[in-house]
Amino acid sequence: MKQAPFRGAAPALITPFTADNQVDEAALRRVIDFQISGGDSGFRGIDALVVLGTTGENPTVTPEERQQIVELAIEHVAGRIPVIVGTGTNNTAQSVDFSKQAADAGADALLVVGPYYNKPTPDGLVGHVSAIADATDCPIVLYNVPGRTGSNLTAETQLRVAEEIPSVVATKEASGDLNQISDIIAHRPEGFAVYSGDDDLTLPMLALGADGLISVCANAIPGATSELVRRGLAGDYEGARALHYELLDAMRASFYESNPGPIKAVMAEMGLIEPHVRLPLAPVAEATRARVLEAYAPHIGALARA
Repeated sequence: MKQAPFRGAAPALITPFTADNQVDEAALRRVIDFQISGGDSGFRGIDALVVLGTTGENPTVTPEERQQIVELAIEHVAGRIPVIVGTGTNNTAQSVDFSKQAADAGADALLVVGPYYNKPTPDGLVGHVSAIADATDCPIVLYNVPGRTGSNLTAETQLRVAEEIPSVVATKEASGDLNQISDIIAHRPEGFAVYSGDDDLTLPMLALGADGLISVCANAIPGATSELVRRGLAGDYEGARALHYELLDAMRASFYESNPGPIKAVMAEMGLIEPHVRLPLAPVAEATRARVLEAYAPHIGALARA
């Protein structure tokens, strides 16, 4: 039986940068503590932490910065919750190196995205993930996000990887295709976890039998986002539905422009970070920023004024 790294909600954590384009270590520690505490929500905090995923701007983080971020996050979390590190790229040898480094630093699991740009066949994907699995004992979470990678990991392909590679214990599904997600959940190996990769599809995915969420929205609203997932996992769909609709505008606003621009604007308004992103991303337009903050205002207003 496979053993997933967590059941519940985890943020796809932002990477804070300073005005001179350095990793902001103080802000990163502050954000991690905010996640674990649940913010000022009255709800418990998140159940795991995902660093250097898409929201963490991993394509523009240097290898040296990657090691800096991973070591800082694992050291600062200090075993309070699992830490999952995004190590997948479209270069298998590089992905293996990143995975070894994360495992050596003490990562609890690896997040391995479907290789972007080169569009591997199912055999190529199996070979890519197998190479990573052979290089480390860390559990692996697949990450299917065709809107970013240009190719979809079908249910058949994901299930094949789960069956053939024992250390693949979960998938983060951001295809937006509930039919595909249903097929994965219906036919998955015992213990194989399915996490929502789209905040606004979390409730229907939990109803289908998913195990949690890897979230953008949780960066700014960790407590309520985690509580939505906990209620759904407990079968309290009425309670989960109430939170779903409370958070829905904020969930959607996170993608008014390319992620993580909007969520960084929100967190800067809250005083947690500076709003900097790295090129080729650009700060959100002022009109977009106003719309995003309006959507998040019911959840962050008190913090923004503090």
